[in-house]
Amino acid sequence: MVERWVGLGTALASFMFLWAVVHHFIPFQVQYYLTSLVHKLISFFNPYIDITIEEYSSESSSRSKGYAAAEAYLSGSCSQRARHLKAELAKDTSRFLVTIDNQADVTDEFRGAKIWWSSHERLPFTRTISWHPCQEVRRWYCLTFHRRQRKLVEDVYLPYVLDEGGAILARNRERRLYMNNLKNVRSWSGSKKPAWCHVTFEHPATFDSLAMDPARKKEIVDDLVRFRNGKEYYAKIGRAWMRKYLLSGPRGTGKSSIIAAMANFLGYDVYDLQLTAVKDMAELHKLFIETTRKSIIVVRDIDFSTGLACNYNGKTVQSTDVVMGKQNKRFKNGETLTKENEEDNMVTLLRFLNSLDGIWSGFITKRILVFKTNNENELDLTVRSRMDRNIRMAYCGFESFKILAENYLGIKIHSSFDKIKTLLSEVNITAADVTEKLMCVYSGGNDVDECISKLVEMLESRKNSRGEADGCQDNDF
Repeated sequence: MVERWVGLGTALASFMFLWAVVHHFIPFQVQYYLTSLVHKLISFFNPYIDITIEEYSSESSSRSKGYAAAEAYLSGSCSQRARHLKAELAKDTSRFLVTIDNQADVTDEFRGAKIWWSSHERLPFTRTISWHPCQEVRRWYCLTFHRRQRKLVEDVYLPYVLDEGGAILARNRERRLYMNNLKNVRSWSGSKKPAWCHVTFEHPATFDSLAMDPARKKEIVDDLVRFRNGKEYYAKIGRAWMRKYLLSGPRGTGKSSIIAAMANFLGYDVYDLQLTAVKDMAELHKLFIETTRKSIIVVRDIDFSTGLACNYNGKTVQSTDVVMGKQNKRFKNGETLTKENEEDNMVTLLRFLNSLDGIWSGFITKRILVFKTNNENELDLTVRSRMDRNIRMAYCGFESFKILAENYLGIKIHSSFDKIKTLLSEVNITAADVTEKLMCVYSGGNDVDECISKLVEMLESRKNSRGEADGCQDNDF
């Protein structure tokens, strides 16, 4: 027995010596050819197929979206079955992403097929100085499966991994609130600022806490769900996957809160577009190019004073058509622009809508545009008809008040509710005014009864003031 082991050791030593001699004297091309033949011979008898997903592609310096999606998918679906894990705080995320570690493997099952995932890493052979040192370390995922499952993996499994991983990344990432930079503004270093600046979006508003009639709230939520799941429908009818809302109502009725609730419900970023900072339509198009999918673009204060008109080179333009001129101000009746190209370059609301419904609609996909106005009646009928849905934020009614009372005071019933219901039907009051009185239970240290009493006093005061104002109007006649 001992002699056999000694003979085996001698054979292995001889083989290693011969391999070193062959490796030294045989040309590299011949070695490559022999290695290729060996791999082909092995693959002929091996029934399994390997697919690699590289962290960085050869054509881009940015991280591969496929690698990031695979990493997120493995963290959500397969990490519980792995023994070696790693936790990373990825870019634009607010929580750790726990996935399989380097040189680790895990098994996944999909529709009866068994798929093996393995993580690999290779350090650079030489020490070099690079502007992107992270790319010098090669990382990739390898998934192995039986050749019988090739069509299933390529046509179904890989798109499934991409969708599931993208959904996990969307849930984990920090959502942002963007604002377009002022024109001709440069940074301290003299370089031109990017088109959008951003902060972390952390607004707590949800549809559950939104003071709105439950029936109308359900209609909006159902409409958002249909839009989110409407990719195939929009492709079938040949329209861009985009939704335009006209959000109207007096100040303090909750227009900003419903936008935040929509963003939180869908998990979208928010772009606050200030048209007064946009000099022409070309710059507006550049701004839209730099927006991302799954975002809500808010266009504020699109209404103007009733009867306002602008005269451009002798042509009168209705106030609802004008959003912003190149002089970055609202023009009064009788003022003219001396340059002939001012009218062609200025940003108008109708030109904006024409651009959205025209060829640019193919780019603005999976986005929601919200046009805010305090007075819908001041908008032209043409503008209102171009919207997909009109959301009117009314004054605070009794159903909205009950939601506020439960949120702020933690009560669903009170002896003064009947009186408040009557007063709310007689007085126009915003939800912001109501919450100001209800918050006294927290800010002023008052109890629930005192807060309700103060609210009733305010409503009665508004009612009396309204009655006195009506009486003065009658006396004038």
